[in-house]
Amino acid sequence: MKTIQKLQIPSKSKSLIQWRDDLKQAVTKNGESLFSENGLLTQQIDQVFVEKAQLIVMGKTFTTAQLKSLLTLLSNEAVDTVEVYSPQEIEAVSCIRFALSHYPSSLKSKLECFTKECELDFALMDKFPDWSQPGLVLMDMDSTTIQIECIDEIARLHGVGEQVSAVTALAMQGKLDFNESLRSRVSKLENMPVSVLQEVADNMPLMPGLQLLIAGLKKVGWKVAIASGGFNYFADRLKQDHGFDYTIANTLEIEDDKLTGKVVGEIVNADIKARTLKELAKQYAIPMSQTIAIGDGANDLMMMEASAMGIAIHAKPIVQEQASISLNNLDLEGALVILSCSRDANWS
Repeated sequence: MKTIQKLQIPSKSKSLIQWRDDLKQAVTKNGESLFSENGLLTQQIDQVFVEKAQLIVMGKTFTTAQLKSLLTLLSNEAVDTVEVYSPQEIEAVSCIRFALSHYPSSLKSKLECFTKECELDFALMDKFPDWSQPGLVLMDMDSTTIQIECIDEIARLHGVGEQVSAVTALAMQGKLDFNESLRSRVSKLENMPVSVLQEVADNMPLMPGLQLLIAGLKKVGWKVAIASGGFNYFADRLKQDHGFDYTIANTLEIEDDKLTGKVVGEIVNADIKARTLKELAKQYAIPMSQTIAIGDGANDLMMMEASAMGIAIHAKPIVQEQASISLNNLDLEGALVILSCSRDANWS
């Protein structure tokens, strides 16, 4: 391996984007790839490179000092050769993609510690869905597309907030049967006027990055849908206002403009969410390898496992442990960054 001094990461830290712009002048035109072997950068390696995994690291602030530490971490984990793609800036997020020659079982936990310390997020997979082909994103609603749990909000306005929110927290942690917990919570809403639903729907705070994500998905022809253990009153409003292709959620029984305290029809639980993912993929003629599920609670785990890429967003501990990807510093724009950054980003 022949290293090129101009390619090496500078000792004085600068932004990843500044480094990229400076480095492009040093990368020769007859080569589009850049490799790191044991922490040293080069455009040529002696052996044939075989990719075993892909890694994307991203953050609002991402420096060359952090990149240098990251490449050292990979080398220490016996990832001897790394193909380094050109850093990108997507929706004010700096990101960089790597192809790895080795995928040790310990790597994910080491990256979790590193990114937590650096306030970055990462995605590590054998292979990412193809952004250039049709795909489907299925999202939870409460605390995922919006920042609140709607049932907790309407319960608070009905004067039973503490009773309901305590049950919601346990259900989202997977400590209660979801169907029974939902019926229990909804029963406390008996005689609540429908006007309370409208008040909450009119003031739903969107999860930051939601509109960017939807716009980005629509631009490349992807489908985006909601499968929620919440209520269709709110999911339908989000579909109307923000262009979701499909929504499924629970139906509150209403008589004389008041809630009866009952849920009508099949309850949308973890099983139904996973089933919905498969049914929508079939309906839209999208292979399961092109499906993504995003959620935060225990009842999202089945659809996340059924998808090609499960993303936990500011999720409960049980979900972060099992999800393929966890976003803890970025919001929903992080999902868009992962998909966009997964495309080739050569240095030429």
